[in-house]
Amino acid sequence: MADVYPTSVRLSAEVKAAVERAAKADDRSVSNLVERVLREWLVRHGHLKLERSKP
Repeated sequence: MADVYPTSVRLSAEVKAAVERAAKADDRSVSNLVERVLREWLVRHGHLKLERSKP
C-alpha cells in the first residue's frame, strides 16, 4: 500500500450524510470513497496522472 496521510475537511451535514450513505451502499469506508471520488476528479481534470497497474 502506498503511503497515506491523514487530512480533514469540513463538510455540511447534508454532504456528510450523503457520503456516509454512499459509502455504506457501496460497501466502502468513507475514507475509501472520498479518495476514490477525489482521485477520479483529479485524473479527469488533468491534475493527476492515471496510474496503470502492472501486469
